[in-house]
Amino acid sequence: MHPDLSPAGNALLARTLAYGKRADVAATFAVHNPADGSFIGDVADMGAPETQRAIDAAKAAFPAWAARTARERADILRAWFRLILENQEALAEILTLEQGKPRAEALGEIVFGANFIEWFAEEGKRLYGDIVPTHAPDKRCLVLKQPIGVVGAITPWNFPSSMITRKVSPALAAGCTIVVKPAEDTPLSAIALQLLAEEAGFPEGVMNIVTAKRAEAVAGVLTASPDVRKLSFTGSTRVGKILMRQCADTVKKLSLELGGNSPFIVFDDADLDAAVAGAMATKFRNAGQACVATNRIYVQSGVRAAFVEKLRAAMEDLPVGPGLEADTRIGPLINPAAVAKVQELVGDALGKGAEAVLGGTPHPRGGLFFAPTLLVDVRADMAIASTEIFGPVAAVYGFETEAEVIAAANDTPYGLAAFLWTRDIGRVFRVGEALEYGMVAVNETLTSNPATPFGGVKESGLGREGSRYGLEDFVEIKYLALGGI
Repeated sequence: MHPDLSPAGNALLARTLAYGKRADVAATFAVHNPADGSFIGDVADMGAPETQRAIDAAKAAFPAWAARTARERADILRAWFRLILENQEALAEILTLEQGKPRAEALGEIVFGANFIEWFAEEGKRLYGDIVPTHAPDKRCLVLKQPIGVVGAITPWNFPSSMITRKVSPALAAGCTIVVKPAEDTPLSAIALQLLAEEAGFPEGVMNIVTAKRAEAVAGVLTASPDVRKLSFTGSTRVGKILMRQCADTVKKLSLELGGNSPFIVFDDADLDAAVAGAMATKFRNAGQACVATNRIYVQSGVRAAFVEKLRAAMEDLPVGPGLEADTRIGPLINPAAVAKVQELVGDALGKGAEAVLGGTPHPRGGLFFAPTLLVDVRADMAIASTEIFGPVAAVYGFETEAEVIAAANDTPYGLAAFLWTRDIGRVFRVGEALEYGMVAVNETLTSNPATPFGGVKESGLGREGSRYGLEDFVEIKYLALGGI
């Protein structure tokens, strides 16, 4: 029993840990709470043989699952959606326990992720083909959309529930089967989702979870297998490039949601209070550990001092602590390496002339907590300008002209998300169209939802998640030519 969990949370955690210890896998690895380093439990440490068995199970289950009607698949997906909502509080507690984010954020993630299941359950019914106008009187040209087959998915630790549902639900709705490798830091959320999926009625082999301490052992089998026809990965650009190379030999379809370096641009005419609220939301959600988190805050000179003061006031009382504490806004970073990286980036910036208006050091609570930090006078030659921070550090840059800030914002190999604050409608179009990013939010915090496409350009990835475009990534297009009509 965990003292900070509800009875429902403890009950689901016990079931999750029992399920996670596979009878056919002797090796295990430990899961720890990043808030205090305490031991939560052990789960099976799977490797290449277990991954291959999961692929075999998915391959065996694929023909029958693909043959079901879209309505039949949707009914099971909706049953899974309902079970997740019924257990949302318990799922959120498990998520916070192993990942560290505040309980309110965790609950929001559970509901957000469940919404993808509901949406794709319905959208799977609309995988329409086409009848192409014929080129001859006795011929007909049909275009079919068919499920691609077995899908491999590798998901990250920062959103361990919603990143699974965002990949699994379109795959299953399209008629594919799937093998999921969750992050080693956060396997419990994945196992709990698998438990509820089985209760919802998914046939054996349709959805498979492979937990492992060493991601390479699992990824190597997924990328090399000719039976896996698509790989979906969310994580760093470095690892994404490795997986892309490994998939080349079997020419897999790829969806890659990789790193970001999001600019947050505030013009002189912006609503500063709204912009500050937007910066708080986009910078400090999950302690800054998000691929779309604001990384570079560009503020035009006329409002820079006022913006910095408003942002400082909003930041100075952010409660830092374990995610299960009621008032926590900033939880721990995920591991010691994450803390060391943030500290190194801040130290480099301070050493090159930046000023820490707030914070700048690990938090007095110790452990994996880092103090919310506001840096000003940041420049492009500092490491923090070109590196994804993944921590609670707001770095403010100045600019004078529209052309200058567009050039600065685009001066990165990444192109995931950008934020723009202005009340000039002409500027909305000029700057919005000039920014080299897959997603641009104008006077908005880029609230993702299942109906809109999520993804980046350049080295931030390939493909889209969510929306009808995301569903298309799980099908093959077949031309059926009919003669003798």
